[in-house]
Amino acid sequence: MIRRACEGDNRAVRALYDRYSPRVYAVVRRIAGDDDLAEDYAQEAWIRAIRALPTFRGEARFSTWLHRIAVNSALQAVRKEKTRRKREVALPDVIPVPPRIGDTLMQRKLEEALAELPDGMRKVLILHDVEGYTHEEIGAALGVTSGTSKSQLFKARAKMRRMLKGHETRPKEIEAWSV
Repeated sequence: MIRRACEGDNRAVRALYDRYSPRVYAVVRRIAGDDDLAEDYAQEAWIRAIRALPTFRGEARFSTWLHRIAVNSALQAVRKEKTRRKREVALPDVIPVPPRIGDTLMQRKLEEALAELPDGMRKVLILHDVEGYTHEEIGAALGVTSGTSKSQLFKARAKMRRMLKGHETRPKEIEAWSV
């Protein structure tokens, strides 16, 4: 069966898979510690084993050879995941910026005005004026057209101007709204 699998016989490969897949899964499951990861690791192990079939010399039992491939494959995947996690840096949801003296009242008014905006207007205003997204990017993110994004931004700025009218100090955050 192994010889036929090495020669490219798909039925022989399938027979090997059917016979040894529970063992491969059990091995990688112990390494992964998670069912979903174990499925991924087992699949990768089978891909490697099938590609390496022509190199199987029969010096060890096939199950031992396959076991070694499965273990190495899972350990390599675990190492890759650890490396990827080390490179990731968790960003806080909000980056606190200390208010300048005198801006505390205006900041509170600004937050209150933003909270009063309808959800769509608030999202577009923040994504465009604060985060710097284009109308096309906003449209794609919110599932609307860029024209709708432009319209919502225009309306949001007008509403913010009306709500903040009469406040003498205007921080730079809302100067863009005074178009």
